[in-house]
Amino acid sequence: MATARDLMHTGCTCVKSDDTAANAARLMAELDVGSLPICGAEDDKIKGMVTDRDLIVRVMALGHDPETYTVDRLPQSHLVLADANEDVDITIAKMKEHQINRLPVIDSGRLVGIISLGDVSHRMPQSVTGGLVDSIKS
Repeated sequence: MATARDLMHTGCTCVKSDDTAANAARLMAELDVGSLPICGAEDDKIKGMVTDRDLIVRVMALGHDPETYTVDRLPQSHLVLADANEDVDITIAKMKEHQINRLPVIDSGRLVGIISLGDVSHRMPQSVTGGLVDSIKS
C-alpha cells in the first residue's frame, strides 16, 4: 500500500506566523515555490498556507504594507492535511474533494512534507493525475 509519505517531497520550509508578507514573498522567490506552510512562531506546528496569490490579492491589492503585514493576518480556510501514513487513495481523494493542488503532510503533528500536483503526476498513473486535475480545475 502506497502512503502519503511515498508521494510527498520532504524538506519543506515554513514561514513563521509572525513573519511579514514581504519576507514570505522573498522566501518563495528564493525557493522557487508558489506557496509555503505557515508554522507557529513558538511551536513550529502548521497553522495554514500562504500562496503567491494570497500575497498579491490579499496584501498588495488591498494596499497593505507587505513589510509590516504579517502572514498570520491572512484569512485561512479550513486547513486540509494528510497524515504521512495514510493510504495514497485517501490523500488524493482529499485533494479532489477540496480542489487543492498542494497538501501539507504531517506525522505526529509535525510537518514532514508537501504533496503537490507535480508529485502526483510523477508518481501515480496518468488516469489518477488526470482525475485530480479535472477536479481541481472545475
